[in-house]
Amino acid sequence: MTLTISSSAFANGGMIPAQYTCDGANISPPLQWSGLPAAAKTLALIVDDPDAPAKTWVHWVVYDLPANTTQLTENIGQGETLASGGKQGTNDFKKIGYGGPCPPSGTHRYFFKLYAADIETPLNPGANRDELLKAIEGHVVAQGELIGKYKR
Repeated sequence: MTLTISSSAFANGGMIPAQYTCDGANISPPLQWSGLPAAAKTLALIVDDPDAPAKTWVHWVVYDLPANTTQLTENIGQGETLASGGKQGTNDFKKIGYGGPCPPSGTHRYFFKLYAADIETPLNPGANRDELLKAIEGHVVAQGELIGKYKR
């Protein structure tokens, strides 16, 4: 199944406003989604940049969001856990929470990948992308994707 994920801050394939990047306030953008299947118990979000030099750069890892969650508001913060439930992982800036786009050159693409899983992970806050993907492997019942672009 496919989830529909969007942002009121930018269109799919559009430019991410500077306030959500290292050139601005570096806060997380607002996200909304729909299309969650009944089998979903939790949601996970991974934001990464496949255009980064050397490797795909991870900007945000969120997991174990309750299945009744339909959005993440702007400026989630850097806490290990979210008030509405869920946990934040470690990004490639070696920090928990969101780290906005900060490309060294050119226009980069940022993939906001949303996963619906039929389990709650055994992970503590601070897990990285690879640990999350391993934990939900075989348990993803739907997913969706939103792409934003940014150039400094």
